[in-house]
Amino acid sequence: MEWFRKSKPPLDSGTKKNIPEGLWTKCTSCGEIVYSKKMEELLWVCPNCNFHFRISSHKYIELLLDNGVLETYDDNLTSKDPLKFKDSKKYTDRLKDAQKKTGLKEGVISGMAHMDGMPVSFAIMNFAFIGGSMGSVVGEKVARAIERSIERGVPLVIVSCSGGARMQEGILSLMQMTKTSALLAVLAEKKIPYVSILTNPTTAGVMASYASLGDAILAEPKALLGFAGPRVIQQTIGQDLPEGFQSTEFFLDKGFVDKIVERKYLRDTVVRLLKFMWRK
Repeated sequence: MEWFRKSKPPLDSGTKKNIPEGLWTKCTSCGEIVYSKKMEELLWVCPNCNFHFRISSHKYIELLLDNGVLETYDDNLTSKDPLKFKDSKKYTDRLKDAQKKTGLKEGVISGMAHMDGMPVSFAIMNFAFIGGSMGSVVGEKVARAIERSIERGVPLVIVSCSGGARMQEGILSLMQMTKTSALLAVLAEKKIPYVSILTNPTTAGVMASYASLGDAILAEPKALLGFAGPRVIQQTIGQDLPEGFQSTEFFLDKGFVDKIVERKYLRDTVVRLLKFMWRK
């Protein structure tokens, strides 16, 4: 019978509408699908489970600093390849790829800024640059940020996000741990405050040096923190690891982190700490 027949032709692939890429974001923690514009309004924090997505160093600069302004220093410092290192590709090629991808010369941005009118020496790592790894230039730029804090008598704020020391530079990368830690000891003697902010992830050589030496250590929720990876530790000690091992919450419970701070409260928390600790 005619009235049982479909009045419209079935849809085919040619009539389907393409959904613009990046319109929706899936939470890597809980699987919730969230409108990307909404995520941006929430500073890239999942409204369902409070998982903090990794964001760029430039977004942290906008979030933390007065008017999002950082007077950068040492922008033209670049890494060399003293070991002529090559794994699946040459180290020099990795550097070129990272520079093209990020628009930066190296894996940390440093300089002078203000937070609620207070001058600060500021440095922030960029995970997109070879996993935020610490090579000789990253260590040098962090060291110079500490020196500016000492010379000018202003607080130091470092935001860490790193997979650790850069293996392509061997011992030269590990030497940065000693250099930055020694300068932080001088900073402490001068009674100049240092606030360390740990984001996801902060591990290995960075965690074992300047990231863990703050007068106040703040961390975002559910970040991965630690030295070696959990599988390596488990195989080394031959024991099962506690639940939640290497999470921010675990570190807070053990007294390593002073406070877990949601991203939206990060700036206000740092400002309050600096006003309490810093005496002009």
